[in-house]
Amino acid sequence: MNYFSSNIKLLRNRKNRTQNDVAVALEIKRTTVNALENSISQPTVVHLQSFSNYFGIAIDTLINVDLNQLSESQFTDLQNGFDVFIRGSKLRVIATTVDAANNDNIEFVTEKAKAGYVTSFADPEFIGNLPVFQLPFLSKEKKYRAFSIEGDSMLPIPDGSIVVGEFIQNFYDLKTGQACIVVTRDEGIVFKIADNKIKENRSLTLISLNSQFEPYSVPISEVKEIWRFVCYLNTEIPEPESDISKLIKQVEQMKSDINMLSQKI
Repeated sequence: MNYFSSNIKLLRNRKNRTQNDVAVALEIKRTTVNALENSISQPTVVHLQSFSNYFGIAIDTLINVDLNQLSESQFTDLQNGFDVFIRGSKLRVIATTVDAANNDNIEFVTEKAKAGYVTSFADPEFIGNLPVFQLPFLSKEKKYRAFSIEGDSMLPIPDGSIVVGEFIQNFYDLKTGQACIVVTRDEGIVFKIADNKIKENRSLTLISLNSQFEPYSVPISEVKEIWRFVCYLNTEIPEPESDISKLIKQVEQMKSDINMLSQKI
């Protein structure tokens, strides 16, 4: 059952917006909004993305869930930016590509493509233009994507590495302590260790391997995709650890030991 038409009409009314208001915001004709609300025409991919961004609700939810059946508390959560259907097993449908044998490719989001990926990750045309490759040791039953990383926040994984992640459909499946690639509205694409706090306060705490970078929290409503870290690729031979790096680590360990002792006193 496709609930898109009734859902966008319901959401528009709850926001006290006219069809013309929505049309102006989405830069489409008012007659188009009317046709979509009354199932006179079917939405294009661009329409789906536009309405999803406008209402802040996942495309799958707009299509597959009858929002008229939600309780008021569920609707409050939904309108506050937290998709109450985040637990569902079929929430996220991702754009993907296959090779000549119909095997899923590993699309590579290059440094140059990262900015566009944040807004076009669900666009089949955008994904279809990304470089692709295969890694024969990975499962054919799972979906993988590769991302270029920069900076030293995840040392000893070096700047310029390519990290490969497995697609996580249900964010609740992400275990605390797992490394992952997180695609967010404001932060873009980041590679971090995750502390899953969705149940507690609807957020992820993202932690760097490099202790010089402070952990920070991201509301789950800001998260577009999560890819569980599988492996990384790098063509450079790692440099030997310098004496300064060793000294920094020793100082950090001493600080940690002192904090533990102070807690016991």
